[in-house]
Amino acid sequence: MILQIITCFFLLISSIAASNTPINNKSVKPMATATIQWISIEEAAAKMKQEPRKVLVDVYTDWCGWCKKMDKATYSAPQIISFINKNFYPVKLDAESKKPITLNGHTYQYNDEYRSHELAVALLQGQMSYPSTVYLNEKMEMLSPVPGYMDAKDFSKIMRYFGEDHYKSLSWQEHEKKN
Repeated sequence: MILQIITCFFLLISSIAASNTPINNKSVKPMATATIQWISIEEAAAKMKQEPRKVLVDVYTDWCGWCKKMDKATYSAPQIISFINKNFYPVKLDAESKKPITLNGHTYQYNDEYRSHELAVALLQGQMSYPSTVYLNEKMEMLSPVPGYMDAKDFSKIMRYFGEDHYKSLSWQEHEKKN
């Protein structure tokens, strides 16, 4: 009986050790966590020709602390990542970028007067607030800019309002009352 217990114990320890040993001397990599598949607005415009989707534009600056918090707290939430990647072309736009952006035949430049990129000024309708999330429809027409930091819960409500087309039949106030 003792011999059987010792044998079982030895087999158990051996199997645990074997499961932690890399196969073929290759290290085992942990599964990557999902992230939002951010693209440029030019890439979004090109992809829309093949597969129309709404566009979600995160307008940010490098110095904006709330932008960084939104990246870490909101844009890293699994339900946010999944919904955005499935329903939108997600775009990151640095509002202070000096790089020209050509969209629908118009080239947007950095504007010294606003200390911002002309595309950011257009998308935010001159109300420069960071972070801001801009929703565009499948034709790249403005649905709404939404200024300010939002946690995942609040962001999810607005994201779904546009992403699930509730905006077509309900005002935001009506939508909020129902949810």
